[in-house]
Amino acid sequence: MCQESEPQSSSKNPYLYLAPIKGVTDALFRNIFHHHFDGIDAAVAPFIPPQTKTFFNDKTLADILPQNNIRKPVIPQLLHTSPKDFLILATRLEDLGFTHINWNLGCPAPMITKKKRGSGLLPYPDKIISLLEMVIPRLKVQLSIKTRLGYAKKEELLHLLPSLNNFPLKEIIIHARLGTQLYRGETDPEGFAACQQISHHTLVYNGDIYDRNTFESLAARFPEINRWMLGRVILMNPFLAEEIKGLPEESLTKRMERLYSFHDDLYEQYQEKLWGPGHLLGRLKQLWMYLIYSFPEREKRLKKIKKSTTTAQYLDNIQRIFDI
Repeated sequence: MCQESEPQSSSKNPYLYLAPIKGVTDALFRNIFHHHFDGIDAAVAPFIPPQTKTFFNDKTLADILPQNNIRKPVIPQLLHTSPKDFLILATRLEDLGFTHINWNLGCPAPMITKKKRGSGLLPYPDKIISLLEMVIPRLKVQLSIKTRLGYAKKEELLHLLPSLNNFPLKEIIIHARLGTQLYRGETDPEGFAACQQISHHTLVYNGDIYDRNTFESLAARFPEINRWMLGRVILMNPFLAEEIKGLPEESLTKRMERLYSFHDDLYEQYQEKLWGPGHLLGRLKQLWMYLIYSFPEREKRLKKIKKSTTTAQYLDNIQRIFDI
């Protein structure tokens, strides 16, 4: 299994995470993405759904098994709110050789938050602290937290952070939005700056780093921050991590060739893994909701992709998109 390597402390050499996006950034996607595009240093996997079992078998944990993640380090993510269940899974992950796990306090999905999980737990800081008090002394791995500025108001995280200073967390990844915003509206760098003033931990900035200019602006604003997370934006522009790291620019033709090769590999691998054309097209259409942004003036093609009911129709529409 790939292990994380610590970055040099320099905004010119940023450490870049691939964000967990449920239904998209699974192990198969991550391996193919890392094969075709450079710049990402590690990925946080989509959260492992809480189970009532006392043991997580290989099938349940297939997405994060070391043999299924061969190109870049992957950090498993837990969603549990029960200390007992948290420790059961954490121990299983330790046995698999992981040295870093992540606790999800950021998911904004209503079906998650209504159960007081993800960002829905942020209004209840006592529950968060109670779990950490019971869990951390028994962990053999490093624990990080992925969170938001709050669920309904940013004072929630500001209230929590002083208490988190008492725990030996590896880092805290902060998506600069509220949970109730989902992925709508503007991010709040000022809210992140307020957290930076309070927290003693290493912080990771997450949220709407759309291009290299946006990154450089944020890097100048937060010179102490050297870890960044890229989510939906890197699905819109798979070259973004390369651009941020200043890798040599390529011609539009070369980029299109790389995107086409990436899609071709992804299509073939999904075709082997997924059950039937409906499942295959559903997964690919979800990706194209983002990837279409790499093709200016081709947004109308997205409608045709979404209306594809056969693989032949789908592939014909894809070919037309790449015919430039």
